[in-house]
This record gives sequence, structure tokens and C-alpha cells, in this order.
Amino acid sequence: MSSGMGSGSAVVVGGGIGGLAAGIGLRLAGWDVTVLERAAVPDDAGAGISLAANGMRALAALGVGEAVEAASRRQYTGGTRTPDGRRLAVMDGQALERELGAPIVGIPRAALHRILREALPAGSLVIGAEVTEVTDVTGTADMTGTADTADVDTSRPTRVRVAHGDTVLDADLVVAADGINSRVRRRLFPAHPGPAYSGSTVLRAITERPVDGLTADFELTWGHGAEFGHIAFPDGTAEWHAVLNAPAGVRYRDPLTEVRRRFARWHEPIPALLAATRPEAVLHHDVNELVTPLPSYVAGRVALLGDAAHAMTPHLGQGACQALEDAVTLAAALAEGRTVEDALTRYDAVRRPRSQTVARDARRAGRMGQQLANPLAVGLRNAAIRLTPPGVMVRTVLKHADWSPPRITPRAA
Repeated sequence: MSSGMGSGSAVVVGGGIGGLAAGIGLRLAGWDVTVLERAAVPDDAGAGISLAANGMRALAALGVGEAVEAASRRQYTGGTRTPDGRRLAVMDGQALERELGAPIVGIPRAALHRILREALPAGSLVIGAEVTEVTDVTGTADMTGTADTADVDTSRPTRVRVAHGDTVLDADLVVAADGINSRVRRRLFPAHPGPAYSGSTVLRAITERPVDGLTADFELTWGHGAEFGHIAFPDGTAEWHAVLNAPAGVRYRDPLTEVRRRFARWHEPIPALLAATRPEAVLHHDVNELVTPLPSYVAGRVALLGDAAHAMTPHLGQGACQALEDAVTLAAALAEGRTVEDALTRYDAVRRPRSQTVARDARRAGRMGQQLANPLAVGLRNAAIRLTPPGVMVRTVLKHADWSPPRITPRAA
């Protein structure tokens, strides 16, 4: 790609929310895009997601906002409770929507993935394509080695090698959206310690059938070192999650039975949600994060995006929203930039401070919320929440959700 042009060829490594969104955004900016997904089958199952106003605004900027809203349930009711059912805070989603101009919604992850995939033209998403090599970015030849990020050659296209069929793609830009265990990140920043265990493990599932008595659109319940929450969907089913303080790697022979035991005396609709769940539907994974911030989200013509750049705990519900912000910001910067290097410098300058601040605040929210286990500390926290004026709670939500996307305007050829 020559200086001054507003388009070129891009390879996106990773076909999750961030990677798909990046592919859509880059195409809107006039780029020729190939999205490579390592998994042979898209990994959509078993989870739901809440999207705050900033995430919905990003999706609108990508042209898929209406489709996502149609497949979602607006989160107008709910809040935070104690295990015996007492209210700590009440959610007024309609007030937040009026304030921000965009709703908070709940959607099955599979539905969001489908909408994003369908927004890409046929053939641009390649499934079962494992990237084994990214060259002409550093001197290292494979994805398992180390790299010297000072040894960058930006005069030639970046070469991406795919294991299946030993395919080689040349690109003017590579977007690494390959998740928290990003191999591209490891290669570009070998001295970085990588992801660390947060101290929490999460079990989650989507109910098999609609749940009777499910009146709240979104709800969290905080106990001692434990959280139970749910996201309701348009058809009456729901995703639930149980977050527990636990050593890393703990697994249960029968996860659903363990969750039922741990939350047996917690308020409704928790027992009803668990009763509507098939044992084989329960997923279990540890919550890891990038505690040590990256020094940059770019190296040469490679940009890191989403969990590859700033994996965070789920306690603010901002992980996917930040990845969507990344995608829109990257596409807009590349549409406007004089060169790829200028655009990536702008992307890093805009996204790194904000996303790393959100990640830090998510970590703090977990320590003061779900992870808090000392009975005295829990009592003080609950009292403080009850005494907090509703306006202060709203401003806390707005702190991260109040974001406006840049326009993606492709430059004339």
C-alpha cells in the first residue's frame, strides 16, 4: 500500500466479536478484508451478552445496530440484590436510554455472531484457518518464537501464513483479534507476562426453556465471594452466570449440581433458572485478564484489538463493548489516515488510554462487588449502595457507556 491511499488489503486474525466487527469496519472504510478464524466450527454456544450504549453505538456505526436491536431484549428492569432478595439498587434502563440515546440490551452471543458474520460478504470469513506465521513485522519466523519489536520492516506487505493448505496471504495490515491468549501478541511483545488469573471462576448456561416468573431483564445478586446474575432474552429464555472465588483450575464433576448446591437458598428466580437448565449446557472457565497493560497496541502494520489488547474482567460488562469501540476507531483511523502507520499511531493513542482505564475499573469493581468475601466488608458495601443517590449510580454507569463513535468515511481512490 502506498502512502496517501485510504484502502488496501487487510487480514484479521480471529473471528469473534472483535474480529468480525473489525472486518465489517474495514470494509466500510474501503479495505479488502479476509477474516481468519482458527476454529473449524464457530464457537457461539452457551452464553449471552449485555451490550451497553457504547457497544450499541459502535454496532450502529458498523451498520448492524438495527439487526442487533431486533434480536435483543432491552434491559429496562432489574438491578442488584442480596441473596435473601433484598434490593440494593434498582435499574432504570429507560432513564439510561434517554440519557445516552441508546439502549442497554441482552442478546445470545450466537445471535450477535450470526448478525456480524452475515454482514460480511461470502468468502471473506475463512473458518478453520490457523495462522502459524506473521513475517515482515519482526525477524522471527513462527508464531511460537520470540520477537524484537524494534526490528520492524514497514516497507513491504505483512505476510500471514495459514496452516491449512500452507496458504500465504500478503496484507497491508494485520489485525490481531485472536483473544486473551493471543499468539500474535505473544510474538510482538515477548517480555509481556500475558494473562493472569483474576481469582474468580465462572459457570454459565442458557436455559433450555422460558423461565416462569422471570420479570427482571437483567439482575445481579452479590453474596460473600459469589455472584449470580441473569440476562433475559426476547423468547423468555435467559442466560445465567455464577461467579465464584476459587483457586485457578478448579473443576466440578457435575457443574450444575454444584451450582444448585451453592445457590440453593438464594432468592427466586435463581432456583427456577437452574431448574430450566440442562446439565450438558453448563460451561465453566476461569476469569483471566491482562493485569499488566501493554505498552502499545500496534507494532509495524499489526494492530491488536479486543481481548488480545486489553482482556478485562466482566464486572463492568464492557469487554465486548470495548472490542467494538476498537473496531470502529481502527476503521475510522484507517479511512482518514495519510498512511497505515499514521492511522495505527492514532488508533493506539485513542484506544489504549480508554480501554486500559476501563479494564482497571472493571478489576476494582470486582474487588468491591462479587469478590468481596469478608462479612463486615460486605455489610458496609451493601449499606453504602443503599445510601447512594440514584443520580450517582446513573453517573457511574454513564462513565463508561457515554461514548460516541467516530465516522467511518472512506477516502476517494
